Amino acid sequence: MKTIGLIGGMSWESSAEYYRLLNELVRERLGGLHSARCVLHSVDFAEIEEFQRAGEWERAGDVLAAAAKGLEAAGADLVLICTNTMHKVADQVAAAVSVPLLHLGDATAGAVRARGIRRVGLLGTAFTMEQDFYRDRLRSHGLEVITPAADDRALVHRVIYEELCLGVVRDESRAAYQEVIARLVAEGAEGVILGCTEIELLIRQEHSPVPVFPTTRLHAEAAVTAALAD
Repeated sequence: MKTIGLIGGMSWESSAEYYRLLNELVRERLGGLHSARCVLHSVDFAEIEEFQRAGEWERAGDVLAAAAKGLEAAGADLVLICTNTMHKVADQVAAAVSVPLLHLGDATAGAVRARGIRRVGLLGTAFTMEQDFYRDRLRSHGLEVITPAADDRALVHRVIYEELCLGVVRDESRAAYQEVIARLVAEGAEGVILGCTEIELLIRQEHSPVPVFPTTRLHAEAAVTAALAD
């Protein structure tokens, strides 16, 4: 089994989900007392969030690149950035190490295409929904990406940073997200990508009339497949 390196802490709420999922998936595939070989570098999210707000992405990338180097030095055979938004600096992180960086967007797009879906709604932070780095990665796999209207994007972003990243899960916010999803479906979305790793704390398949694609789980599944490959 290869060792999975995790750049986490953005937020730690979703990083805990990564750790749980990796170990559950390895146990499911290997049985018995098997668990995942993994190394976690958990950053201080407050520092990263300040860089995000200031648009200082290269400085944020430096922090994550240093974390990736440390994971490789600790024996990681592949690296995951445990957040959709910070895939904005994925190339910078990948260039810092000699082991593969498993891109979350690729894992997600593969799952969407496997369901025969081409037109997909995207929920995430404002950075993920409004900037090109993530949407273009999905489009490179032949997907058409729909994002919510401006007011809905602001709501989705606010709930992520002011509630989910703090471990707060509210029924009212779930209902609001369901309304956003309904509007995406009305625009022709055949499925919805939960393009922020914290959204899975709030939205599950039963909350959507179309397939949802939980990026944390999909990333973890791809990592376990890579770790167990010959």
